[in-house]
Amino acid sequence: MKFGVIVFPGSNCDLDAYYLIRDILREPVEYIHYNEESIKQCDVIILPGGFTYGDYLRSGAIARFSPIMSAVTDFAGRGGAILGICNGFQVLTESGLLPGALYRNNHLQFRCEQVFVRVENNSLPFTRSASLGKVLEMPVAHGDGSYYAPPELLYVMEKNNQIVFRYTDADGNVTPAANPNGSIENIAGVCNSRGNVIGMMPHPERAGEKLLGSRHGLIIFKSIISYFQNREVV
Repeated sequence: MKFGVIVFPGSNCDLDAYYLIRDILREPVEYIHYNEESIKQCDVIILPGGFTYGDYLRSGAIARFSPIMSAVTDFAGRGGAILGICNGFQVLTESGLLPGALYRNNHLQFRCEQVFVRVENNSLPFTRSASLGKVLEMPVAHGDGSYYAPPELLYVMEKNNQIVFRYTDADGNVTPAANPNGSIENIAGVCNSRGNVIGMMPHPERAGEKLLGSRHGLIIFKSIISYFQNREVV
């Protein structure tokens, strides 16, 4: 298997993802630039964090029109595994590949801090190595991370098990204090109805070494590696 990391103008977490995959996990990985029209035979696509196109208009609103997004959309339609992190999550919602939207943080402040998130769905390629309800520690760094979906959409998402992560305290309790941005129902990550596309505001690629304060981000990447290893055996 091979990972592909999309690089948009303004991406600044592409190197973090590339480093974790290549140097920590020792897996094949390749950069894919925004003006390309192919995902280069990659099996997993990562849309990294950053400030694509300066976050003008809305975060991710311009990046959705990049040439590479047609290939990403086609890949998603074929069941390809896609992970959007922070700004990548925003790009996926703007592109219609994930439900809901991401707004300015409710306190109107940029937040860069360690948070805890609880795994709400461990049946996905990116969460299969985590136990249901497991609490993961990893950082956030965003100013537009407040997730919103209207009540009728939230109802459908809950029914389809599309809520993947929720902000909690260290003990896994969902509290207002644990929510860094005002996201509705403390939602930190969601998936599409098919379960092959997920987006999350916390940065698992920045939680892969003890030196960084947590290695819980490895669970996300090791899950997808395990998924492909088991699928290839079958």
